[in-house]
Amino acid sequence: MVSTLRLVFATSNAHKTEEVAAILGEGWQVEDLRAHPGVTLDEETGDTFEANAIIKAVSGSRGTPGLLVLADDSGLEVDVLGGAPGVRSARYAGETANAADNRAKLKTELLKLPQDAPFSGRFHCCMVLARDGQVLHVTHGCVEGRLLTEEVGAGGFGYDALFIPEGFTETFGVLPAETKNQLSHRARALAAMKEQLASFS
Repeated sequence: MVSTLRLVFATSNAHKTEEVAAILGEGWQVEDLRAHPGVTLDEETGDTFEANAIIKAVSGSRGTPGLLVLADDSGLEVDVLGGAPGVRSARYAGETANAADNRAKLKTELLKLPQDAPFSGRFHCCMVLARDGQVLHVTHGCVEGRLLTEEVGAGGFGYDALFIPEGFTETFGVLPAETKNQLSHRARALAAMKEQLASFS
């Protein structure tokens, strides 16, 4: 019988948790902060994805003694916008903004610009593994692509309906979840992390 190891993913975002669980597969019981309501993450004050992921992983692991805690910080970087929204991807349209608000702002910003060339950009993810307040490992993953000014597809979340990954003709809002899980920024960062996780199995 294969033993199952517990991993706490430092988020309350069910979409992200399902994605990580699907990528890791059998052998891992992936929980998130909904299963640990007493855990409070420190404020994300970093100016890079790595800094914020470390803050989340370390503070989350202090609240879950003995457990492996994985945290990510990720977002969209649009070249013509100087890398924005970047670390502010989840709050691009304001502190209380939702995903639809953020997409609307991005479309507005892109439509202000000349439409004579593709808007290149990438989803960038940093993942940090920690336990008992100590960082164990850090990985990064990116997926390059181009941005649209109109949403296509109802799948995915965040900016997915505006992003066509390199080598494809459809957005992440149209592509099947299985395809996204193979090539997304989070999938790539997690693939790099899996080797480290294997040492705990």
